[in-house]
Amino acid sequence: MATECEPGASRPDELVELVVITGMSGAGRSEAMHTFEDLGYFCVDNLPPSFIPQITALAELPGSRMRRLAVVCDIRAARFFDQLAGALDALHERAALEHRVLFLETDDASLLNRFKETRRKHPLCEEGGGLAESITAERAALEPIRERADVIIDTTGMRSSELRQRIRQEFVTEPLAGTLTVTVSSFGFKFGPPTDADIVMDVRFLPNPFYDPALRRLTGLDEPVRQFVLGRGETAEFLRAWFALLDSVMPGYLAEGKTHLGIAIGCTGGRHRSIALAEATSGHLRHTGYRVSVTHRDIARDQEAT
Repeated sequence: MATECEPGASRPDELVELVVITGMSGAGRSEAMHTFEDLGYFCVDNLPPSFIPQITALAELPGSRMRRLAVVCDIRAARFFDQLAGALDALHERAALEHRVLFLETDDASLLNRFKETRRKHPLCEEGGGLAESITAERAALEPIRERADVIIDTTGMRSSELRQRIRQEFVTEPLAGTLTVTVSSFGFKFGPPTDADIVMDVRFLPNPFYDPALRRLTGLDEPVRQFVLGRGETAEFLRAWFALLDSVMPGYLAEGKTHLGIAIGCTGGRHRSIALAEATSGHLRHTGYRVSVTHRDIARDQEAT
């Protein structure tokens, strides 16, 4: 019999998902880790391979919220890196664990340019030799791991946004819309516009329920105000255009790898029109498949005519 869990809590029958990120130094491992972090993975950078069993064991504990893990194991671990193959072999015996290896690589010329531009030292430079020799040595040392990788991405000439998109294509099984969290908020311009919104919509052109004495003390969450705002022909026409605009731009935000989008809808006091339309907007986005939360910044403020 299924039992309900609190939001975010894990169920004991869920598999633990582990992604091991490895590959050439300078090929984009940090960007890859940040992408997985944005996708909700618990991420650990520069993890010695011998610690993989411990961190996955923690994730498998009842009630653990770490059901999706991404760890970076690379040549920085020095002598410990040789243990990665054995650690991967041991993972095959874990019935409650699903793991994949992501290997990032880039051609030598690009790696040389990246290290020169960042002026960072290659991890193997301490063992003697120049940058080119260190890159050659690292590529040879990583070849056994590359051969067993599940996904190999060549980042030569690839922009960060392209790498993020490729990772989502390879590792995200849910609809891509589910990877973007949207916050829809209402506000009153008389109290100042929000500073953290990506999209701001001004709806003060619509008739104001404030001037109806029966509606003045209500809010956009109350049905009479909702009907006053949404039941008008001009509002219906606006919503058709507004929803069409959102349907047009949201896929672009997804393609760029954006993981959070703030949409703010403002009226004069942030109590009537903006609230009703923020609720309508959130409903449309949820129906489209996005994860949406709604806040009403100024709903509790005293209202005065402006």
